[in-house]
Amino acid sequence: MFVSIPSRKTRTLRWATPLLFVLLWVVFLWVIARPDATYRALVLDWGALSGGLTSPDLWSDAVRDGRALRLVTALFLHADWAHLLGNLVFLLIFGLPAERAMGPWRFLALFVLGGALSNLAAVLAINAPDRVIIGASGAVSAVIGAYLALFPRAKLGVVLPLGLFLEFVRAPASLLIGIWVLLQIVFAYIGPGYGAVAWVAHLGGFAFGGVFALAVRGGIARRMRRQQGY
Repeated sequence: MFVSIPSRKTRTLRWATPLLFVLLWVVFLWVIARPDATYRALVLDWGALSGGLTSPDLWSDAVRDGRALRLVTALFLHADWAHLLGNLVFLLIFGLPAERAMGPWRFLALFVLGGALSNLAAVLAINAPDRVIIGASGAVSAVIGAYLALFPRAKLGVVLPLGLFLEFVRAPASLLIGIWVLLQIVFAYIGPGYGAVAWVAHLGGFAFGGVFALAVRGGIARRMRRQQGY
């Protein structure tokens, strides 16, 4: 398990990460409270279908009839509690410090655009009409990519089980995230749907997050200078 070790206190209000946290929870609780037939219908209507976007004409049709929006709405649907909680934990760990640096509006853009593009990557990689892609994993992966680009020298606290005891150690974030990325590549190579997980979405989101953070680094630098009173 990872826990974030902040380098210093911040005076700015971080509302985007808590807002996304609450939205993900509320939507999940509302969906699982529906009858099974309604739940399945919601997933089919709002999840990202993994087939049918393989040509410009099909894309044009999807944009006109609104099906392309499923790349975003799918972010707020989750298969079960484990699926949701895993995303929420990593959202808090990496999202709060990333939002502190980027600001809430850039962070929301990162989450939504990164999630949509990661779902698109999974759609194109799987390309099977009978699969539905749901979950915020791709968006959270974009947040992780942005975190690494913003804080390449950061350290994360790792809780290691050593016999009957738990040991808390500090390790470079680049090492831990690098191991995570390597695992995503291995699982994606084994198969896009290995373990019923769209691993390509994780990789696509991670890559987008890193590029996004670097692209807006000028605005981030100005924001940090304002926070520090320069």
